[in-house]
Amino acid sequence: MIHIGLTGWGDHPDLYSPLSTARDKLFDYSGHFPVVEVDTSFYSIPSETNVRKWIAEVPDHFQFVVKAYQGMTGHLRQDNPYETKEDMFEAFKDAIIPFQQAGKLAMILVQFPPWFDCQTKNVTYIRYVKQQLKNFPVAIEFRNRTWYSEKFMDGTLNFLRQEGLIHTVCDEPQAGEGSVPLVPKATNERVLVRIHGRNVHGWRNTGNNEEWRKVRFLYNYNEEELKGLQKHIVALQQQAKDVFVLFNNNSGNDAAKNAKQLQKMLGVQYEGLSPKQLDFFEGES
Repeated sequence: MIHIGLTGWGDHPDLYSPLSTARDKLFDYSGHFPVVEVDTSFYSIPSETNVRKWIAEVPDHFQFVVKAYQGMTGHLRQDNPYETKEDMFEAFKDAIIPFQQAGKLAMILVQFPPWFDCQTKNVTYIRYVKQQLKNFPVAIEFRNRTWYSEKFMDGTLNFLRQEGLIHTVCDEPQAGEGSVPLVPKATNERVLVRIHGRNVHGWRNTGNNEEWRKVRFLYNYNEEELKGLQKHIVALQQQAKDVFVLFNNNSGNDAAKNAKQLQKMLGVQYEGLSPKQLDFFEGES
C-alpha cells in the first residue's frame, strides 16, 4: 500500500470547503488523504483531549504519523519543562497511546537535528529512544549527511534494520552536511518518505525565524521531478509492505497539489475517506 498525505492539516486552503471553520479542517483534509503528520507535537506534547478529538474526526482507517517532541530529539537544548528524560518520554507515550488503541498510529517520527552526526554516542542514544518507545513503531529521520557517507551508509541501514526501526527517505535540498541524500531503502515492513522540496536557498537561510519558515519549504515540484519521485516510491513498494509519503513543501501551499499529482501518476485511489459535499479541489460539482 502507498499512503500519501501532508504534514499537518491546518494550512492547506485548497482542501477545505468554503463553509468550513478551523474546527472542520481535519475532517475536510481526511476527505482527500488517508494519512497526516501531526507536526505540532514537535513543539508541545498534545493533550489526551485533543488526541481523542482528532481520532473522532477521521474515518476508521485513517492514520497519523506523530512527530516526536523536540526534547526527545535534542533540538531543545535548554528550558525543558520536564524534570527528567523519563518523565518526558512517559508524557509523550501517554499522549499517543489513544492513537495506538484506535488503530490509527502509523508511526512515531523521530527527526534528529542537523548536528546529530554519525558517532557512537548518537547510536547509543537512538537505542535509548527505541527502548523508551519499545511498544510503538518508530521512524528515524537524519538531517546530517555523515549517516549516509560512503564509510557509514551500509552500517546506518543495517543498524536501523537490526533494531527494527523505520527508515525515513528524504527528498530535500542538497545543501551540505546539514542535508541528506535521497536513499530509497526500506529497513522495516514500513517505510516513510518525507518530501521537503528542493529550495537550496531557503534550506540554508538562517535569518529571522519567521522569514525562515516562509522560505525553507517554498517549492513546487514539476512533472519531471515528480516522475523521479514516482520511480523511487515504486521501488520502495517492492521492499516494504506499506509506503507512507508525506509532502512538506507547503510554504507556498504547493504540498496538496503535488501530492494529488503524484497520486494520479501512481494510479492510487483511496476508499473510506471522509465524505465531501463538493470536491472543489478536483473541480467536481
